[in-house]
This record gives sequence, structure tokens and C-alpha cells, in this order.
Amino acid sequence: MKPQIRILVYSILFFLYLTSTTFFLSVGEKLKTDPYITLGCGFAVFNLIYAFFGLKWNILLNIISAIGIAALSLFLALKFTNLHLFIDYDPYQVKTAIFANAVFSIIFWEIVYQIKIRKS
Repeated sequence: MKPQIRILVYSILFFLYLTSTTFFLSVGEKLKTDPYITLGCGFAVFNLIYAFFGLKWNILLNIISAIGIAALSLFLALKFTNLHLFIDYDPYQVKTAIFANAVFSIIFWEIVYQIKIRKS
């Protein structure tokens, strides 16, 4: 995949992460589930779509990488917000968590993509 196309796909993925977070949280409130589980499952769906269209590995590797990246990026985003780096700009740390989750996810996808390229 050309770098320009990867940048476009990552930009779309970043935009989807930012815009769909409120939707996933509202779905979680209606279903009365834990917000972390709802966000993790929603982001895993986006990651599955990207894995099947972007990576094109076999089914098991796509599923494992998509779910692993969704869980790891959500976990690291929560740990990143516990650092309270942007407390003056974002007192409740919600925007920081959303941005960190999107950035971590894109970084992990690029790492997985580079691993795939090196092995091929």
C-alpha cells in the first residue's frame, strides 16, 4: 500500500474514532453496559474492517490484531489520561482519552503493517 493511501486511511480511521466515541457511549448508556466494554467493542469493529481491507492477512490474524489493538490502545489511552498532562485544557480528561486512543491505535496499526511488509 502506498504511503499516501495509508495516510488517507489512517486519517479516515482517526476521524471515525473521534466522531463515533459519543455514539458508542450513548449506545452503552441505552444498553446499560460498561462504557469501556462498549467502546472496546465499537473500536474493535472499526479495527476489524480496517484489518480485512488494509492488511489482508488470514482471518485469524486479522481478528487477533484488530481486537488486540483495540484493547491495547484503549488501555493505554486510559493510562495516558492518568498522567494528567493536559489538566489545564481538559479538566475531565475526556478529550485527552479520545485523542490518545485514536493516536495509539494508528501507531499500532502502522507497526503491524510494517511487520507484515517485512515478513512478506
